[in-house]
Amino acid sequence: MFCIKRSLLLIITMTLTLSFSSFAGTQIQAQTLTVMTHDSFNISKKVITRFEQENHVTVRFLKAGDAGAALVQAILSRKNPLADLFFGVDNSFMSRALQAGIFSPYSSPGLADISKKLQLDPENRLLPVDYGDVCLNYDKAWFTKHKLSPPKDISDLTAPEYKGLTVVENPATSSPGMAFLLTTIGRFGENGYLEFWKKLRENDVIVANGWEDAYYGHFTSASKGDRPIVVSYASSPPAVVYYSETVLNEAPTGAVVSNGSTFRQIEFVGILKGTKNRKLAEKFVDFMLSLPFQEDIPLQMFVFPANSRANLPEVFSKFATVAENPITVSPEKIEKNRSKWIEAWTDTVLR
Repeated sequence: MFCIKRSLLLIITMTLTLSFSSFAGTQIQAQTLTVMTHDSFNISKKVITRFEQENHVTVRFLKAGDAGAALVQAILSRKNPLADLFFGVDNSFMSRALQAGIFSPYSSPGLADISKKLQLDPENRLLPVDYGDVCLNYDKAWFTKHKLSPPKDISDLTAPEYKGLTVVENPATSSPGMAFLLTTIGRFGENGYLEFWKKLRENDVIVANGWEDAYYGHFTSASKGDRPIVVSYASSPPAVVYYSETVLNEAPTGAVVSNGSTFRQIEFVGILKGTKNRKLAEKFVDFMLSLPFQEDIPLQMFVFPANSRANLPEVFSKFATVAENPITVSPEKIEKNRSKWIEAWTDTVLR
């Protein structure tokens, strides 16, 4: 009789244990952390899997168009947030994002390894994750073939010998296009930038809607286009080498990073107000600023990691350049004048 009771007790105990384990497993699998971002975001699956396994969570990325469109969605849904975090606000949209009041402050310990020059929000509502220098790229082979020196400065673009050689992006529809417009404003001032663009229009500049159209539709190094100069990134040359089907000892494209010819674009992450996963969101911010995530950034998005301790892949070390004196325009000034600047640019260049 005792044996029977003990057996029954053992069966009941095992059943309860299995039921609890099943329930707990269901709870773990059901936990989801959602990150809203722009369409260009990318990171290795193995890196995200590491975070998921360490924290028993599924990370879901909600891609919502370009950075500006994604931010608009986040602002419109502030009362019922679509995500726990938002990644992809850059310094050209920073003031708009902060004024909307959709982010909650978080002073991540990972900020200790990030340059103060990249930390633009003293309240840490937006924390820097990566940066890249928007600048002119040129096709080395084209200039060699035509026995013409490539541009060394953005002011060269208005010279007669560079007529019909440049393609840029529309600042109203393109992030690098806006960054290049800001480069000209910071370089020539609000009273001089339109004169530069007037001369550039007279020099037969082409305006594309976005980076892909400009780079793969018009740039001679990447397409059958006829423009050997394009607005891209200082980190574009290593991307060309990395994706080349043959081994290259030299990048076929060059980047113009002379003083006053680049604009440093910084991308941020922030925890959205109203998240029900605050602790997990904080952990993910910490993870984004940590070495495993930061060292994966260069070959996924071809920009530079914000963490100063992150090691760069060899192709970056050999072929990427960093501007020593990029143009800076304060986020507040950008937000105050963005519409006015774009309208004036449109009147000068497109109408």
